[in-house]
Amino acid sequence: MPVTEVARLFAGFEAPWWIAGGYAIELALGRPIREHDDIDVLLLRRDHVAVQEVLAGWELWAADPPGSLRPWLPGESLPFGIHDIWCRRGNGPWQLQLMIDESSTTDWISRRDPRLRRPLPTLGALDTRGIPYLAPEVQLFYKSQAPRPKDWTDFTAALPILTEAQRHWLTAALPADHPWKPHLT
Repeated sequence: MPVTEVARLFAGFEAPWWIAGGYAIELALGRPIREHDDIDVLLLRRDHVAVQEVLAGWELWAADPPGSLRPWLPGESLPFGIHDIWCRRGNGPWQLQLMIDESSTTDWISRRDPRLRRPLPTLGALDTRGIPYLAPEVQLFYKSQAPRPKDWTDFTAALPILTEAQRHWLTAALPADHPWKPHLT
């Protein structure tokens, strides 16, 4: 599913949302860097039930930890601990993965470390077409937990465009012994 189609799909969604995953890095770069299996969209938990209207007619499956999928029922508020919703039209391949994050009234709160916060207006940016995407340093933080080859590809591609402030934020968010830290200084 192209990013532009996701943007059209979410155009009527009244709450904040951001393209996430590898596509967020590509939107920040302004160019493609690799192949993708699906497209990720980040939502705030406070808004996640409303997305069912945007995706009316889609199959929506909640990913219950530690990794079993179950139908996400209409109007069901998913509890903390469930952060992923897999979406597809009919019985075809999965097309969207919705990622749910925590927030306060004004701040994004990391689900991995609730001490890690940032003001919601700084969580993302808009590309030249007005498509919202997750800030590259935040996306790289998500990819940092157990970096796969594609995460290293995204990190290496994004590194030259990270500002000093973005590098500082990511450096502070990563564990002391993380292999990306030497590249950020």
